[in-house]
Amino acid sequence: MSMTGYGIDTFHSDDLTLTVEIRTVNSRYLDFKAHIPRSLYGLEIEMKKIIQTHIERGRVELYINTIGNTFEEKSLHVDWDLMDQFFGQIDEIKARYQLSGDIPLSVITTMDEILSIKEQKQTNDGLHNFVLSSVEKVIKKVLKTRKSEGAFLIKDIENRAAFIVQTVQKIDERKEVVYDEYYMRIKDRIEAHFTEEIPYDESQLIQEVALLAEKSDITEEITRLNSHLEHFKQVTEQTNAMGRKLDFIIQEMHREANTIGAKSVDPTISEWIVQIKSNLEKMKEQVQNIE
Repeated sequence: MSMTGYGIDTFHSDDLTLTVEIRTVNSRYLDFKAHIPRSLYGLEIEMKKIIQTHIERGRVELYINTIGNTFEEKSLHVDWDLMDQFFGQIDEIKARYQLSGDIPLSVITTMDEILSIKEQKQTNDGLHNFVLSSVEKVIKKVLKTRKSEGAFLIKDIENRAAFIVQTVQKIDERKEVVYDEYYMRIKDRIEAHFTEEIPYDESQLIQEVALLAEKSDITEEITRLNSHLEHFKQVTEQTNAMGRKLDFIIQEMHREANTIGAKSVDPTISEWIVQIKSNLEKMKEQVQNIE
């Protein structure tokens, strides 16, 4: 399953319209961020629990917008004691300095110390359950897009893995031919550097080729690489989270490919190793977005 997904829906209940939107992208761990009205802060933990039941990895961003009943009652609060002191001081100032005129109402409305709007949260379990149910429905939409994207990614890395299997088989078949070619190459060089035919120690030449064969033997690396490829195939056939496992297996395959490349004295095998490593790099990029 891919870690990239998206879902959005609008829900209606009585005088409330609720829009729930969820975006997910790749991340090593589950990273949940809620962008919700203050009136819903008390539900954030419950929302996170819903997300955790469906998603193990990825950055999840939840957006909720509400129109209508926002779970809060607003009321105007007047500090009458402070208001009395305010007008008492105004009357005293006017008397002391012989001032006349009225105080505009607009002056009072700008004084937050005297006039303020209080929000009182309502306790409405029915609406809270409605919100949580809406989040559940949208996360299921997200899962559908993640599965669709994940299927595409898995198909791509399976094709690349199949190419690597075929290439490793070609390397395994060619490794025996390399030693014969190396023998003939050394023999041709000896003959090319001398105009007259001279005797040379055939056994020493064979010993030299045998020494090279021992140093450049890649049998174990090929065996381990094939084992990793088989393990990789088994993991991709699973239905649970596989991204971290695949990432680890790719690292192991890359290590074996590097060793084969370092040991190889054959240009053809070296070219095949370059192709294998290129595909492994692409596979590594792809599995970073698989849960």
